[in-house]
Amino acid sequence: MTDVEELKVKSKKIRKGDRVVAIAGNERGKIGTVQSFNGDKVIVQGLNIRKKHIKRTQESQSGRIVEVEQPIHISNLKICVEGDQAKKLKIQVNDQGERHFVYKNGDEVKIYRSVKKPK
Repeated sequence: MTDVEELKVKSKKIRKGDRVVAIAGNERGKIGTVQSFNGDKVIVQGLNIRKKHIKRTQESQSGRIVEVEQPIHISNLKICVEGDQAKKLKIQVNDQGERHFVYKNGDEVKIYRSVKKPK
């Protein structure tokens, strides 16, 4: 793969709107919802919040400080299922050839969702 192709690769397991938990970094253990992707980094609502200082302009006579969510690398996130538990997802193929993401809950295997993207 070239450098340009590597930037376009997205995680198959994590999608926009999924609930995720941070497994590493300053935000370890916190839960949020995926808002957007930027290459291999994800912006998660309520995680990795930084303060940005904005200068005053002619329209707004005073400057201000705004809190902004910064991107987090995909490798530092896991999917949350059944409440707030982080689970490891695996791909399983059924008899019809359909592929699903599955996770183990004790001894039983549960389907999380289909691998295909919604249209």
